[in-house]
Amino acid sequence: MLQYCQSKNIKVLLSIGGAIGDYSLCSAQDAQNVADYLYQNFLSGQFGPLGSVTLDGIDFDIEGGGSNLYYDDLARALNAYSTAERKIYLGAAPQCPIPDYYLDIAIRTGLFDYIFFQFYNNPPCQYSPGNPANLFNSWDHWTSLVLPNNTVFLGLPANPGAAGSGYISPDDLINIALPYVQQAPNYGGVMLWSRYWDIQTNPSYSTQILPYVIGNSVLQSIVAIKNAILECVSTTLYRLFTKTGHRHNLLSF
Repeated sequence: MLQYCQSKNIKVLLSIGGAIGDYSLCSAQDAQNVADYLYQNFLSGQFGPLGSVTLDGIDFDIEGGGSNLYYDDLARALNAYSTAERKIYLGAAPQCPIPDYYLDIAIRTGLFDYIFFQFYNNPPCQYSPGNPANLFNSWDHWTSLVLPNNTVFLGLPANPGAAGSGYISPDDLINIALPYVQQAPNYGGVMLWSRYWDIQTNPSYSTQILPYVIGNSVLQSIVAIKNAILECVSTTLYRLFTKTGHRHNLLSF
């Protein structure tokens, strides 16, 4: 399934960190050691914890651990494994308050291809029914802060039960939020937490919003691989990244 996803140009990243647990980096050398481990075990095709796999990159979901040091060094060390023949992709999932305590310095390196802003569980910068101003202001700030090569995603809960706050109904997303956020030149789509919560409604949240997220100009080609994306997320990623308290089985499109 991993190879099938990648054959459809669907990037598969290993998410590190999470909202719980005691983890941190203690030095630049420690960051290099972690980068070496991640490359050898998940990005190189050698046998590792997931078998002989070649994932496309690493996603930084750093939400705890106390220290915010050396994640920029980790990003640089992982990026150094990129070659002219093969790029190592980097993703980040900062909270919407600015600056993000854990990832601000790393994001400022400009090395992240995808940034999945978490506009939920953060009332000062998330959507409220009838009052989108906080979300819009934070979105504008973030999209002007990151570099043009950073593709940005609007991160949302896929169901009211998926987060403590920040849920946007499909109608409000389509009619209020998307027309605004899509004006950003580096807008890339919507990230949903998570595939499990996505299918708790029928039709699923992703099914309802997909034609509006991607725009009519590319709808035909994207719909052709939509089922492959959902199948990959709900099977391969579910098996690889089990529920450990961090962001798993996200959808991005």
